[in-house]
Amino acid sequence: MDGRARPPGVQSVDRALHLVDKAAEAAPDGLSLNQAAQTLGVAKSTAFNLLKTLVSHGFLREERPGPRYFLGMSLMRLGDLVGQQLPVGEIARPLLRELTDATGLTSRVAVVDDGCPVFLERVDGPGMVRFHTPLGCREAPHASAAGKAILATYDESRVREICQAEGLVAHTRSTITDIEALLVDLEQTRARGFAIDDEEEAEGVFCIGASFLDHQNRCLGAISVTGIRAEVPAWRVLHIGELVREHANRLTTEMGGKGAEWPSGSLGTDRKSGGPD
Repeated sequence: MDGRARPPGVQSVDRALHLVDKAAEAAPDGLSLNQAAQTLGVAKSTAFNLLKTLVSHGFLREERPGPRYFLGMSLMRLGDLVGQQLPVGEIARPLLRELTDATGLTSRVAVVDDGCPVFLERVDGPGMVRFHTPLGCREAPHASAAGKAILATYDESRVREICQAEGLVAHTRSTITDIEALLVDLEQTRARGFAIDDEEEAEGVFCIGASFLDHQNRCLGAISVTGIRAEVPAWRVLHIGELVREHANRLTTEMGGKGAEWPSGSLGTDRKSGGPD
């Protein structure tokens, strides 16, 4: 079986799961019966029976002539369920602690609720200042860094739809209340990989946020940091933004996504159905 040490367990189950992995690696050409038998070091009849069992349960699909075997639809269904059941706050908590230690700012993680951020977890920064940031409440997507980081993963039509439903309410003198100006801001967010709330949701408060994704490159939510505007000089913004982006990418990886880069094609791909809305 390809020379790798296998963990103890039920041999037939281990072989079957190994074939699923091999089918994934064999894309886009698929896995042949000969390859399956060689991979496992078993007779073709044994490999064939394992493949047929996986097909019958939807974990693989068979295409002819060949036959060739590809990943099945059951894996997509289970993948979506895993994404829904993952405890995002619990998974993100160690990353938030690291981010707060690195920046000295309060760190939070939010999930998407119909285009809006809902914060689940918070790690306060050091010092006497504590931000009134209740967990479990929806926040304005157009005024917060986390919200704009989420919006930046959607195409223009979806952004307009969300903003029409939520309204572009002015929270401060700096809040963006014009949809065209917001679209420009989102372009800048995509270009640098993180969103900025420069006293747009609350006077004197500065936030930086970056989105995290699932295995299908759909936005699940965003990580953000919050601090006092006067204490965040311009020269620190890029450095902090890169740290937030890095930790958001790591959370993407924890959630089963690639986590390697800012999602491409945001303007051309409708992600309305993405995320735990």
